[in-house]
Amino acid sequence: MSRLETLFKEKSNRVLNVYCTAGYPALDSTLKVMTSLQKNGAQIIELGMPYSDPLADGEVIQLSSMKALDNGMNIAVLFEQIKDMRKSISIPVVLMGYMNPILQYGFEVFCQKAKEVGVDGLILPDLPLFEFEQFYGKIIKESGLDFIFLVTPETPAERVKKLDSLSSGFLYAVSSSATTGKDKDFNKVAAYLQNLQSMQLKNPILVGFGIKDKATFDAATVYTQGAIIGSAYIQELSKGGDIEESTSQFLSSVLGA
Repeated sequence: MSRLETLFKEKSNRVLNVYCTAGYPALDSTLKVMTSLQKNGAQIIELGMPYSDPLADGEVIQLSSMKALDNGMNIAVLFEQIKDMRKSISIPVVLMGYMNPILQYGFEVFCQKAKEVGVDGLILPDLPLFEFEQFYGKIIKESGLDFIFLVTPETPAERVKKLDSLSSGFLYAVSSSATTGKDKDFNKVAAYLQNLQSMQLKNPILVGFGIKDKATFDAATVYTQGAIIGSAYIQELSKGGDIEESTSQFLSSVLGA
């Protein structure tokens, strides 16, 4: 049983997945950020691989990616940094990124290396469904990694079911078709999430985009198994305070601890 399967078997609601950008705020802060997230209540770490042209990311995460790239972060450096992460990180870790740098690195080698260092799954928003089915899905599966597809309020029901059937770990429900970091009206989002819940999909659903505090986390998790916070946490780190202290205060405010 994978770490993600184990997590959702043990915790069926209010699962908190927190996004952080590898190599941000400093090149060598990746593991410190991850350790702080685990210590302070995150149940999944979504580790972003910085890319110069991130399609789904809003300004906050884009700026963190540019800073990380300027710091010297790349896929090879990331794997070196997290090669021993399982000595201290026990919660699931999912890599989020885009196809271009992975293809330059070598897709098969990337998947093998990801599994070798203890990564649990991948989120690649620009990997087309057709290419996943024809080629990349087999490599991902053979590498023993989960793959998480994204769905939006505009995704037709049949396609949602298709993406759910091909996903493992969880299904990423984008709260709206905007980029990350934008404010959302969760009264409107609720109908969409309720509809997803009614489909009785095979994967747990985590909702992302616009989750930033206790109120939005609570609202997002009424009809889902959990939520994903990204921009709000990156914004907290951007203030330049102590990583451990900033993480503790931020996650306490979200979880109401």
